[in-house]
Amino acid sequence: MVMCDLTKLSDVRNAIKEIRSHHEFLDGVFINAGLGYAAKRVETEDGMDPHFQVNYLSQFMLTLNLLDLLEKSENGGRIVFNVTETGEIFWDDIQMKNKWGYEAAIHQAMVAKRMFSERMHNLYKERDTSKVSFIGFQIHKTVWTNQINIIPFFMKSMATLMKIFGTFISMEECGEVMAPLFTESREESLKKSGKFITWKNDAFVEMKHDEYAADQKLQERLWIVSLDLCNDEDTVRIAEKLT
Repeated sequence: MVMCDLTKLSDVRNAIKEIRSHHEFLDGVFINAGLGYAAKRVETEDGMDPHFQVNYLSQFMLTLNLLDLLEKSENGGRIVFNVTETGEIFWDDIQMKNKWGYEAAIHQAMVAKRMFSERMHNLYKERDTSKVSFIGFQIHKTVWTNQINIIPFFMKSMATLMKIFGTFISMEECGEVMAPLFTESREESLKKSGKFITWKNDAFVEMKHDEYAADQKLQERLWIVSLDLCNDEDTVRIAEKLT
């Protein structure tokens, strides 16, 4: 197990080094870690909005630095991004210093992950032999996690009631649904690469791409901003090699 505090880019760098020192290849990565409810805006030690850094930027950096290990997978490396339909980038205030709300912060990070996933797919499909797939997956129900313990009482009461009516699923149930994305063949995984899918009627179904997330100029803009915020030579070198 590799421990990593995603609110610290220094921790991400250390985690990358530790993973690379213990593994010659990786079969899959699930880009899922994220902050949810927050009572007020704070800043990380890197001077960023925690939702943007934890839910997106740190995982952007982690992903790029692990690509070569995924390329070495004999089963076909794959990255699954936990994403949703909604969100926009606040280009003039990405760190949300002027206008903050935890839901808007979550959605900004979500659309950033979708844009990153699609850009990675587009970069790899231009290669003669693409060995890594990039899949956007929207979990079909809210997952019941220990974050329930930090939300206000009225929200916790409402969530508990909703759980009774089947609105939530357990982490184990979510894992059972997603397992095929990590165990299916390379060929099947590559067919899903670049797509935005969810689980419906006991099957994976493709969801409609929204024009905002699919805008390649905005993807490029986010790419440049992300590399600048990471301020990491290895990450920049890998990005330059890809493009």
